[in-house]
Amino acid sequence: MNEQTIYRVLGSDEWAKAVALGEYQGAPHDIADGFIHFSTGETLAATLALHYAGRDHLKLLHVPVAPIEAYIKWEPARGGTLFPHLYAKLKVADVFRVDDVNLDENGVHILPEDLR
Repeated sequence: MNEQTIYRVLGSDEWAKAVALGEYQGAPHDIADGFIHFSTGETLAATLALHYAGRDHLKLLHVPVAPIEAYIKWEPARGGTLFPHLYAKLKVADVFRVDDVNLDENGVHILPEDLR
């Protein structure tokens, strides 16, 4: 499986730390699992609702698969849906776009126009 772009949600503070280091090492659950969890365009809204409910001021990283494909494994989760898992640190240079993700008045995350 090869999506052109995969997505990672993280807190603004986590992204600032990654930029300072030049790489994102993952959240504690990523480190414990041994890989960095990503979403596809199709699973992004569900990931936000399930794992980031009520969290505001998030960052959405857009990462092209091609430069990191050797370190990506597509593995089943959530009822067998395949998710991209990165078995390496994510270099900040491999992120081609970063969007802010905030909550609307109903507490629902607002995705960028092109991902709705």
